[in-house]
Amino acid sequence: MTAPAMPDAIYLDFNATTPVAPEVLEALLPWLREQHGNPSSTHEYGRRAAQAVTAARAQVASLVGAQPHEIVFTGCATESNNLSLLGVAAAVPAQRRRHLVVSAIEHPAVMAPAMALRQQGWQVTVVPVDAFGRLRIDDVARALRPDTALVSVMHSNNEVGTLQPVAEIAELTRARDIVLHTDAAQSAAKVPLRVDELGVDLLTLAGHKFHAPKGVGALYVRRGTPLRRILHGGEQEHGMRPGTENVAAIVAIGTAAALAASRLPQITAHLRTMRDRLHARLDAGVPGLLLNGHPEHRLPNTLHVSFPGISGRDLLAQTADTVAASVGSACHSEREAVSGVLAAMGFDSARAAGAVRLSVGRTTTTDEVDRAAAALVSAWEQLRPKR
Repeated sequence: MTAPAMPDAIYLDFNATTPVAPEVLEALLPWLREQHGNPSSTHEYGRRAAQAVTAARAQVASLVGAQPHEIVFTGCATESNNLSLLGVAAAVPAQRRRHLVVSAIEHPAVMAPAMALRQQGWQVTVVPVDAFGRLRIDDVARALRPDTALVSVMHSNNEVGTLQPVAEIAELTRARDIVLHTDAAQSAAKVPLRVDELGVDLLTLAGHKFHAPKGVGALYVRRGTPLRRILHGGEQEHGMRPGTENVAAIVAIGTAAALAASRLPQITAHLRTMRDRLHARLDAGVPGLLLNGHPEHRLPNTLHVSFPGISGRDLLAQTADTVAASVGSACHSEREAVSGVLAAMGFDSARAAGAVRLSVGRTTTTDEVDRAAAALVSAWEQLRPKR
């Protein structure tokens, strides 16, 4: 089957997913064509596959400042998050600790397993965020209890891009012997991620967020962290994730991690330049445009804004042939009237309805930014109420 032709619309939805980098595609293709060994096999084909997995594990570990043995490959960020929450819950003594803390703006991949634990008798505290979508340290401190087993706080929000004070939260959890997990799927290859500086025990990555294919993720597990497998089978991935490894996808996420690590300062600078250029042009053309999320503590690529007097969905429908963007997380229901993230930030219905998430990538150009801004401004002028 021949792949369909690429659309002409300018892609500004890098927070949803990223294109596979050419270098990544080149690295993975041999593992789909010629190199078909099972890493658990002891013959030459198996040994080659095992060596490729080992090399990729070191590459991913290097991206986050971890040791290779602390990396577990998974199928996606959702699996990594479920393994973190459900695996810790299964490992801690049930009679001593049955309390979990999460933020009000967590991705469904964290909130859903948290609610599943609640149905199993766990107590779950949901900590609110401020108007910028950022946790207050005092609120987190008040949520902690003697029976708290785990805190799960995303490193950056996938909708508005706000960065959370994870390192400060770690100071609280370490003093109380509480496991700290962060979903860093949206942050990888955009901002530095060093597990020791963050102080986290568990950290989630998603390959398709930084130019690897969909269907592969990773979980950093600090040595000594109480974690029990949630799937049962073989002893692959240190016994944490049974099943034959997807060698091609693992090679891909390793290559993507190495590319990101080698270029991170340049990537971050480019993302910030493109984001700010886009914001400046929209701000100049749309009086009353509102920035959502923290003005400083946010991802360098994410611009979440509310267009006054219109619906963000209508705006994107009007510009669908020119701009590919979204109103929020790709993992939320299209029927959701108001994003749960924006509701947690205290937005009224008009501001929430006019919200659009624009996320640039390392392949975004100034020409694309300028053309996208012009199209969005023009569409807003057509849609806004006439006086």
